[in-house]
Amino acid sequence: MPPRPALRALAARLGITSSYRLLSGKTRQTRDATRVAVLAAMGVDAADEAAARRALADLAREARERLLDPVQVALGRRTAPVIRLRAAPGSREAVSWRVELVQEDGATTVREGRARPQPGGWIPVALPTNPATGYHLVHVQARDARAERSATQRLIVAPPSCYTVGEALGKRRAFGVIANLYAVRGERDWGVGDVSDLGDLAEWAAAAGAAFVGTSPLHALRNRGDATSPYSPVSRLFRNELYVDIAAIPELRDCPEARGRIASAAFQEQLARRRAASRVDYEGVMALKWPVLQALFQAFVERHARAGTERGRAYRSYKERQGEALERYATFLALEHHFVSQGPPVPWHEWPAEYRDPGSPAVAAFRAAHGEVVERHCYLQFELDRQLAEAARRGAAAGLALGLYQDLAVGTAGDGSDPWAFPGLFAHGVTVGSPPDDYAQGGQDWSFPPVDPRRLAERQYDYWIRLLRAVFAHSGALRIDHAMGLLRLYWIPRGAPATEGCYVRYPVRELFGILALESRRHQAIVIGEDLGTVPRGFATLLGRWGVLSSRVLYFERDRRGGFRAAARYSPRALVTATTHDHAPLAGYRRGRDLELRRAAGQIASDAELERMRAARTRELAALERRLRSDGAVARGASVGSDAGFVGAVHRFLARTPAPLVGVYLDDLVSEADPVNLPGVRPERYAGWSRRHTVPVAGLKVNAEVSEALRGLESRGTRV
Repeated sequence: MPPRPALRALAARLGITSSYRLLSGKTRQTRDATRVAVLAAMGVDAADEAAARRALADLAREARERLLDPVQVALGRRTAPVIRLRAAPGSREAVSWRVELVQEDGATTVREGRARPQPGGWIPVALPTNPATGYHLVHVQARDARAERSATQRLIVAPPSCYTVGEALGKRRAFGVIANLYAVRGERDWGVGDVSDLGDLAEWAAAAGAAFVGTSPLHALRNRGDATSPYSPVSRLFRNELYVDIAAIPELRDCPEARGRIASAAFQEQLARRRAASRVDYEGVMALKWPVLQALFQAFVERHARAGTERGRAYRSYKERQGEALERYATFLALEHHFVSQGPPVPWHEWPAEYRDPGSPAVAAFRAAHGEVVERHCYLQFELDRQLAEAARRGAAAGLALGLYQDLAVGTAGDGSDPWAFPGLFAHGVTVGSPPDDYAQGGQDWSFPPVDPRRLAERQYDYWIRLLRAVFAHSGALRIDHAMGLLRLYWIPRGAPATEGCYVRYPVRELFGILALESRRHQAIVIGEDLGTVPRGFATLLGRWGVLSSRVLYFERDRRGGFRAAARYSPRALVTATTHDHAPLAGYRRGRDLELRRAAGQIASDAELERMRAARTRELAALERRLRSDGAVARGASVGSDAGFVGAVHRFLARTPAPLVGVYLDDLVSEADPVNLPGVRPERYAGWSRRHTVPVAGLKVNAEVSEALRGLESRGTRV
């Protein structure tokens, strides 16, 4: 192929990396065809060198003509931040300027001056005052002999780090319990764990000495077909209606229609069947809940929304805070239901053209005509938020030092609400994934679109701020899945194998600065999941921003492949035995994950299965040696049962210098089947559906749970 210097310069200008290092140590170069496809996804034509040169020229012209960048993230300091004005292209004349700073609290200060541009056309201007951390606006007017220009910048003054675990807990080292909420069994659930069950779990965990209770993402899902993975949600801004506890909704008390439906023999029969099932029937549970929720919404409208009661006012206040984002989310669900009722489901980008734009007159007319459906979805988000706040309150009252720990998925389904509601923000024609590694030799394609970093900055990081506020709400800790996405994401051209992707850089300082600001405002610590193909120095970067790394027993090996000593673990991490993509400890010990992978076709033959079983036996022997050498198992003693093995592993993790240990509820109750088999279709393995065998009420009196928790005394207050 002929050389493409303009293409490569353009790609570098827009953050497309020229190469990356695999876990094996080898370097993989980015192909020009990949560059062209990724640039096209960004809306930039680079099909040939002439087009690439034009695009470079356009970018340079846009930069020259911009008076002020749309957003600046500045770290708080003693001196006032400096903004940089740009003189008109080619002008060396003195510029008169007026800068108005409108601080977040409404305070306004003005500064005026006159200056000649420096080499490069820049005019640095110190702001009239040094604002506190927060979100501010800078309005600028600039005039030279030829023209007058104006611009507005969003100035985000950020703290130097997130709220740290040391600030939250002092020198105390703690542990917490991590669960998949859908899997939790409650005393009155409807076939799926709900937010009230989360409150029950929080109270039990606090009594057991835990500092936090974590969950997999609570993001909104469709709850039908294979759209049940919490890591591929419809929206990351709003929560899954499946998790609302109907018994806790205030309207149930005074709604004869809902109470009568629930009390009927036919309904109770279906409810009992859902409760007894070993797996969540997402569609079946929603089929039970939805008619009752409709009746409760009508009761709310009649008794509160129209009457202007305290609850009605709280609903209006919630809607005002959420603003247009909530309205668009609810409208999207109503539109999707409308089109599904007319035929087979189709993604929103195949809807009639007038409905693909959330701001179109057709969408406004639809929202007006289907206002009740739209309001119902808004009401459910309001009630979910209220119930989650109550679960957090219960945990805090019981003694959870950190509280609830939520999880932010790395992306949103391409056919979901967020890409529709924020047109142009997501790149189309590419998907996010990961390059080849030991876990997936051909790489992974996660099938959702990335956010375009250039569009994110142009929109003043509004979507990122909304995301953080959504997941920090009612939380004392936040886990960010694939936290490397704050630095770079692996983009794969649609239709190409995952091996043909490349990394695209993101505005790391700006994203971390906003994260630090929101973390401190919510007084919540942050954990970054930094497993897999991670660039050198990323853990140090996390530490610099006060973000904990993630360390997993299964992967913590020395150069010879042996399990790392407890003392060698990072003192700046949350440590766990496993992850949601791997077998629970009991299943790992039994080789249950290997059996399931063979049944699903991931392991090609029985001979290969036997080789992997033999390797697992060697791994387990090496792990037991490590447990003994670190004192987690007494010399000459046996780990005994699955619960004994789980307890020994957690005694080992408790000896690490890590400030936090995460204990999966799956391990405490000795579940064997994994939550998920990555890369396996739902018809081969029903992921994200397996429920626990032990209900929350039984955890306190379960001998295996007590044995599995033994050894965490040094990190708890009541174990």
